[in-house]
Amino acid sequence: MHIKTPSIGGGRFRKQSKRAAPVYIACALLLLLYTQIDHFERFQHTPGEVLKRVLAYQQPMVRAQDTKFPKKIWQTWKTDPLEFEQRESERAKTWPQLNPSYRYEVLTDNNDLDYVETHFGRDGVIYRPDIIETYRTLNATIIKADLLRYLVMYAEGGVYADIDVENLRAVNTWIPPQFNESDVDLVISVEIDEPSFVNHTILGPKSQSFCQWTFMTKPRHPVMMRLIEHVLHWLNEVAQKQAVPISEIKLNFDEVITGTGPSAFTAAVLAEMATQTHRRLYWDTFHALTQPVLVGNILVLTVDSFAAGQGHSNSLSHDSPNALVKHHYHASLWPSRHPRYSHPAYGMVEECNWEPGCVWNWTDNTAAFEGLPFDDKVKLIKEKEQIDKERYDAEVAEDEAAAKEDAARLQAELKTECEAASYVHIEQITQAQTPPALIQTQPWWPATQTPAEQQPGGQQPANQQQTTQQQESQQSEQTENQAPPQGETQREPQVQPPAEQAAASTSSGSQPEVRI
Repeated sequence: MHIKTPSIGGGRFRKQSKRAAPVYIACALLLLLYTQIDHFERFQHTPGEVLKRVLAYQQPMVRAQDTKFPKKIWQTWKTDPLEFEQRESERAKTWPQLNPSYRYEVLTDNNDLDYVETHFGRDGVIYRPDIIETYRTLNATIIKADLLRYLVMYAEGGVYADIDVENLRAVNTWIPPQFNESDVDLVISVEIDEPSFVNHTILGPKSQSFCQWTFMTKPRHPVMMRLIEHVLHWLNEVAQKQAVPISEIKLNFDEVITGTGPSAFTAAVLAEMATQTHRRLYWDTFHALTQPVLVGNILVLTVDSFAAGQGHSNSLSHDSPNALVKHHYHASLWPSRHPRYSHPAYGMVEECNWEPGCVWNWTDNTAAFEGLPFDDKVKLIKEKEQIDKERYDAEVAEDEAAAKEDAARLQAELKTECEAASYVHIEQITQAQTPPALIQTQPWWPATQTPAEQQPGGQQPANQQQTTQQQESQQSEQTENQAPPQGETQREPQVQPPAEQAAASTSSGSQPEVRI
């Protein structure tokens, strides 16, 4: 026999209790940590602040209510735009030029910490002193750059683009017309689509990834908070493993990629997709993508959108109609501080740029290297050193040639500007020295010619034509009255050359003509 148990609100209270259970559990755990871990004492938490933080953890999982993407474009760099070098300036100015109604802002090494403290302090979007402390402690530039973009995009949303990314098409065209902007909260693109290398020791973890150098999001998107939480947890793990503070951790290239870069970004995106769709997604969904696909509220564009011109992953050139940005890679110097694995005889497998034959040759050769005789190893290493030297010399020569070309171009531009400025200056001086009365009243034609002869088509202005007719009538009357006596020969009037007329005019004290 079934016995119905009374409930408050028709069972509503029981359902709400189940929904709130994670919050209660999290509160209990955080309160336990608060009372027993000295780490939290530095932030001077109160129980109320702990509860606020717990609720903040729950809030990121709520879908954003914004129907439109913020009209904001964000970039980060060492200096502000007024101090950009030419190549950074040329890339950066494409964003406000193609998107004049958007706010464009660059966070720099001088104001980034202030931004984090403002937006994640007591009066910020959420109160997270652990974020502020971690960001303040970090010394690894690339890690700070990755974390900062996630923090900014979580707090305010909009478009993020690396400083070496050029905008090719206006942002308001990024969402294809078949999608409703109110249904999309995050816009990303495929970057690396090379699943055949998924089991490769070095390339595997980064063989399937979304682009992280450009993306667009609405504020408070769960993917951004997933990334923030992951980065904080990962940094603490690395510091504990290396037995050093976060400020002193050492990272190689692959650790950066998996810790805060494209691999971490991709993992957070796939996790959020699984949460929204209630099923696990595999890379097959995005392999060889020819049309954008919407998964939950995350719009995935084709590889050409943000990652054209790579030479792999079936990406086309930047002339493709799908290409929205162009990545120039000139700001990607951080690998010099976080080096890739480089074999002494065969170098880096990344130099193959995902070309299958090259990759597998590198893999086979490095595996067989250990079994070679010592002299053979030395020979291969010396050959590699010679190749590296030749490549380095070629790069230096190319850089010097480019620098000379830039210098010549700048000099030519400066000369043109100077000549234009000098011409304008001379014109201004000429106009300033010319009496206004002369400009308005003196005719510009020579004294030996009539106005009609100087006008196009021999036409006179109306007022001058009337005056000329009156003068001709008067001269005709005078000619009749002053006719020479009969029998005398009439002399032809002598006309002076222009030079003599000008000299005569000057000698008589009158002003010379000025032509403007």
